[in-house]
Amino acid sequence: MLFNFLFSLKQEVVIEGQDKVFKDVIEPLENVSVTVFPTNKEDIRDLGSPQEVAAALIKKVLAPPSQKTKLLTAAEHDVDGKAYYTFEFVAQAPNFTRHALSTIVIANGKFYTLTTGANERRWGKMKDKLNTVVDSFKIFNV
Repeated sequence: MLFNFLFSLKQEVVIEGQDKVFKDVIEPLENVSVTVFPTNKEDIRDLGSPQEVAAALIKKVLAPPSQKTKLLTAAEHDVDGKAYYTFEFVAQAPNFTRHALSTIVIANGKFYTLTTGANERRWGKMKDKLNTVVDSFKIFNV
């Protein structure tokens, strides 16, 4: 996958509830994860607007309840007839702030979430690479 080459010292780690997670061994907040859940929905728009869905996912799934979060942007785009929602957010813990990007889509009876991010202090250096990861995420019909 594309994100393999972006993290020079990457390591696959097992995290309960995540299908695949890769973390940088030196900068563990630089990571990428993919999660897949079955769904009876056929389109991401069935769940609400990009802003509504992003806010709910950030609050309930993508950040611990103890962290203060802020949705920065949320947008919809179409790839090969499928609607994707892409959003950017920050999650603030007592000792760090994580800047993250996610993209979500529904296809093949599944809800797909890809999330990547970095420590806020390294965001300027990493954002273009992480945007490339998010922009490259595509689901094909099977």
